[in-house]
Amino acid sequence: MTLAIATASWKPLVSLGFTAALLCGQLSRALPPMESNHWAIYLGSFVALGFILWTAPRRILFIASGANLVFVALMTVLMLSWRYGNGVGWFMPMYYGDRPMFMMYGWQLFALLLLIAGACAAVGLLLALYQERGSLFRARELAQSSLKETEIDLIVEQERTRIARDLHDVLAHSLAVIVAQADGTRYLSKDQPKAVLNALDTIARSARSALVDAQRVIEGVRDDGMVTPQPRLSDIPALIDGMQRGSLKIHRSESGTPVELSTGQEMAVFRIVQECLTNALKHGGRGTDVRLHFDWSGPGLTLHVASAVVPAGQEDAANPATPRVGRGLPGMRERAHLAGGWLTAGPDGEHFRVTVFIPFGTREMRAAGDTAGAGGTFGEIPGAEAQPALAAVGHPPHAGAAREAGDRG
Repeated sequence: MTLAIATASWKPLVSLGFTAALLCGQLSRALPPMESNHWAIYLGSFVALGFILWTAPRRILFIASGANLVFVALMTVLMLSWRYGNGVGWFMPMYYGDRPMFMMYGWQLFALLLLIAGACAAVGLLLALYQERGSLFRARELAQSSLKETEIDLIVEQERTRIARDLHDVLAHSLAVIVAQADGTRYLSKDQPKAVLNALDTIARSARSALVDAQRVIEGVRDDGMVTPQPRLSDIPALIDGMQRGSLKIHRSESGTPVELSTGQEMAVFRIVQECLTNALKHGGRGTDVRLHFDWSGPGLTLHVASAVVPAGQEDAANPATPRVGRGLPGMRERAHLAGGWLTAGPDGEHFRVTVFIPFGTREMRAAGDTAGAGGTFGEIPGAEAQPALAAVGHPPHAGAAREAGDRG
């Protein structure tokens, strides 16, 4: 009976087997029958029944209930029959055989044992119902909490979608007007100098490219659910050709054997190159020399970008207002960090150098690179302002470096 109680919650069928073994052993006289003060040992079967009804699956509940009904009948026989317990001290023995004994006391003892079994079973069922009710309450609270969070996320997503569509409409209209004005002016001004016509052509091409990039960044996913293509390393030559039409003199070189990067890493490299070339055109002006080198010989891609620096006096004269710290360099650092690498930027003599390292070859780095470039629009990365500014490697910081780095952003 001790083993039956101990295994009731763990192995219900084994627990029933221990009780059956005890009763069958007494019926076959392999075990001694109950004495007058030993009958309470049978109550262990009903305690085990309570644990079974508390913890066992529904199918086992019916098996345990039916088995205990049989056990009660066998206990009644063992306790009343003159061959075994002969009344176990409860009832006066009758010397006319078992039939009068069972007719006189059988139903009384059977009902008493059945009542005890029913009480233990009721306790087990109540515990099971209480536990199930607690689980339902917890599940309901969790569902309500999840529903509230989902509603909040849905509201936020709807607001973001609305803002994105409004922003897209504004940008689409503005850029379309810029393209139309630039093309119209270029076609109507055939007699203008070639430099003016080239500038108008550059304005139109840049506006068209910006419109496409705005659609990629803002929409992200088309109405049919297909993800729009993101820029890759193979798009860099086209980017360089477009910037060369804007009068940048770009010298591209490459060393080592190219290695395939993850999609996020390729997008991060493209955006960094795009930002570097844009900054070179913005701060150096037309005709600025830019050197772009891709080094694949190390444990990752090392990108070197060097552009000529405009003397401080000329740039200050061109921009008399107080310079503000831009988001370009922090954004590039954030993209490189999300791709698993790092970035340094700063003036180096007559050049402004940007060095980027993007590792490849490990699963963790590729997983980190898949998230690169996912946040922000137009080079603005959330939290980018919190990233520490890294000084150019091998060059001591000075007063003009911080101002120059901020202006290049």
